[in-house]
Amino acid sequence: MTTNTNTNAAQTRTQDQPQDQDRTRTRTHEEHPPAGRLDYARTVPKVLRAMIALDAAAREGLAPALVELVHVRSSQLNGCAYGLDMHVKDARKAGESDERIYLLPVWHEAPEGVYSDRERAALALAEEITHIGGGVSDAVYGRAAALFEEKELAQLISLCFTINAWNRINVATRKAPGTR
Repeated sequence: MTTNTNTNAAQTRTQDQPQDQDRTRTRTHEEHPPAGRLDYARTVPKVLRAMIALDAAAREGLAPALVELVHVRSSQLNGCAYGLDMHVKDARKAGESDERIYLLPVWHEAPEGVYSDRERAALALAEEITHIGGGVSDAVYGRAAALFEEKELAQLISLCFTINAWNRINVATRKAPGTR
């Protein structure tokens, strides 16, 4: 019987490396959640149903492509592998191009025409809501308010806090990418 020493060496290196605590960097997690992590859906089904209803209500009236851009960007910022995997797939289903998905981490630097003014305003708002420590600046809020009707803006804010809640659930429970 032979063993794969390369796999064992890689596992040893991963275990010996300190975990990065900076939320803006990529996290490394085990392939499966460690023992003791709960199955959120099974444990609190009433809360899960409420989250699903909130998510559906938050999306109302917003273009599916815009919803997915906000979801992908927020999931990137939150280091949520599950959310990023899910929403990149959903963005592609909604017709998003690979170029626009790949440029999301640097959307500020993307050439004119890659993202519309409304998308840029939504992404800026999503970033400030995700990093709420400093609040949402008047400039970012004002730009979004100028480009979205009042109800759309309320929906967009709801979309942002909902994806942040989902991301926090998934990060806390280490929900594995590719699972539903």
